[in-house]
Amino acid sequence: MRVPLPAVLYITVLTVAALVAVGVAVAGSEFDSIEIVSLFVIFSILAVFAELYATWIPTYNWEISSSIAIYLAALFILGPHLAVLLVFVASLLSEIFLRANTDEPLQTSGILPIAFNVSQLVLTVTLSGLLFRLLQMDTLELARATDFALAVAVFAVYLALNLTFVTAIVSITERKPFLSSLVRSTRQFIMQYWVLCVSALLLTALYSITVWHVFLALFPLTLVHVSFRGYVRLQTEARNTFERISQLLDARDHYTAVHSAEVAELAMEIAWELGFSQQDVEQVEIAARVHDIGKIAVPDAILLKPGPLNEEEWEKMREHPVVSAELISGLEIYSSVADAVRHEHERWDGTGYPDGLKGEEIPLLARVIAAADIYNALSTDRPYRKAFSRDQTIEMIKEMRGAELDPEIAQALLRVIEAMPAVQSRYDDPWAQRAEA
Repeated sequence: MRVPLPAVLYITVLTVAALVAVGVAVAGSEFDSIEIVSLFVIFSILAVFAELYATWIPTYNWEISSSIAIYLAALFILGPHLAVLLVFVASLLSEIFLRANTDEPLQTSGILPIAFNVSQLVLTVTLSGLLFRLLQMDTLELARATDFALAVAVFAVYLALNLTFVTAIVSITERKPFLSSLVRSTRQFIMQYWVLCVSALLLTALYSITVWHVFLALFPLTLVHVSFRGYVRLQTEARNTFERISQLLDARDHYTAVHSAEVAELAMEIAWELGFSQQDVEQVEIAARVHDIGKIAVPDAILLKPGPLNEEEWEKMREHPVVSAELISGLEIYSSVADAVRHEHERWDGTGYPDGLKGEEIPLLARVIAAADIYNALSTDRPYRKAFSRDQTIEMIKEMRGAELDPEIAQALLRVIEAMPAVQSRYDDPWAQRAEA
């Protein structure tokens, strides 16, 4: 994969700064007791394992590791210099181990990722440790209330730097909006980070008894890591399962499966055109990809009927958005979009179903998906008619403004349609289209 030049420059700057930080740490480090050596080794081993078993969150293209607690505890107990050395050693070893079993040569696939991952952690700990320098402190004993305040401040600096460094590289390489991505990541995972901060404080407090008491903190730290890892796995598997069910409709009704994917892509473009945040665009995509999953409960005689449906058949067909919403509403990853799925067939003038909502009573995401849904239905072949031409479809969408469709959303749809040749070629990477605009 070719890395953009701005990303290479960014990683190079971080690497040079990290090497300087490591050099300063080496010059200032002292292993003045067996206890310090033992703790350094223990923390290094724990950090390597934590990095090796970090939790990858595909929905956010993000990784959370319990090594944060280890690095913070090292900063509090060992001081800034030894903490920087520990981070450098542990993160470098874990990166090498992670890539040891890959098929691609290290020099072509791993140098830049390793340089970035190690450098950003080294700089994060280095800069967080500056608070100690400003207060002329070497370690933190957690003996007074001010010590806890300082620990929280160090954690806040660590978190801000870590999220900023990682969000920046994601923003550069994937051309995602930096600020919205940063805010979203902070809001989404702040609780997990706070738990890791408390774990670091626990490690520090136990060390004040004896170095061996540190091991007592391993159980809750491991429990937090395993539980969060299991939670993310279940969320990911749930989304994959429901999207797979939508894809399996292809074997039964090819139109529906292709339709859902195309509606999701077009709905995202409409959302971008309307100025939605990255998070809201992703919510649109999540809802659109499963908005017709309820059709799995519609009999073949109705779903695959080659002609128009009679009233009784329409009554059965109108149940599918309710079934869709009920299927997904019990899952946290879909809970925020269940209403959008239920009301995707509502119409601006109140003539839709299942609840006859009108105007702004209809959830905004549902109105966006409805516009994409209608355009796709008009511009593709159906069992009972051929697709309308591009010009015919545009005219029909214009006539639907303020009737079936939200006029503002319909207008955004028309703008997207006008740019369709350029947008179509970039559907595989919708973020790229926004970054170039």
